[in-house]
Amino acid sequence: MSAVWTIAKRELTGMYFSPIAYLVLGIFAFVTSLLFFAQYGPGQPATMRGEFTWLVWLLVFLSPAISMRSISEELKSGTIEMLMTAPISDTQVVLGKWLGAVGFFLTLLIPVLLQVALLELTAEPDYGPIFTGLLGLILVGALYLAIGVFVSTLTDSQLIAFITTALITGFLTIGLYMISAADFTPLAVKDVLYYINVNQQFEAFAKGLIDVRNFVFFLSGSALFLFFGIKLLESRRWR
Repeated sequence: MSAVWTIAKRELTGMYFSPIAYLVLGIFAFVTSLLFFAQYGPGQPATMRGEFTWLVWLLVFLSPAISMRSISEELKSGTIEMLMTAPISDTQVVLGKWLGAVGFFLTLLIPVLLQVALLELTAEPDYGPIFTGLLGLILVGALYLAIGVFVSTLTDSQLIAFITTALITGFLTIGLYMISAADFTPLAVKDVLYYINVNQQFEAFAKGLIDVRNFVFFLSGSALFLFFGIKLLESRRWR
């Protein structure tokens, strides 16, 4: 387990030397501030539900920017060979890369925590939906980053990794919504698409509800894509 944390720390530290990381931080802080102050003011409800809902859409594009370098950079620079010959498993490499990305993602939420503090000073917020909303954002981010780490094992191009991950996360939100809203889609199919739509799964958290099924969706989805990433990395050993 120590190897996983070592890789995670190395990944997290490396991100802070990347200009992309600061661009992501800046965009997230700017957008969250706009969303917050758009609904902040006298007579407005002390809630962040609208902001959280929009942030899920934003993560469709920001999460790939965080994860695109995880393994793609190792493949391009050739340092992946050092990882494969080191006394660590492919599982440890993938988990370490993912945890490092998740750690960076958590730093994005600092502006949101400052906004919560501002609500506490100026209003009487309902902390239930705020807590579950933050929890939901973390689960969404963890899933998207797992998808990104998986995709980054496919190519040494960070650009291709970014685009492919954005297409997958976009399909899990925008794509599934459009298909389920179409008149030609059978009702039974709509029910399935409704369940696997990330936005719909997050909606319960935004409302302040905690449902085991929502946890199962995000945790099993993250585990599935990490498993795919591990198997793809293992296959490279035999090429």
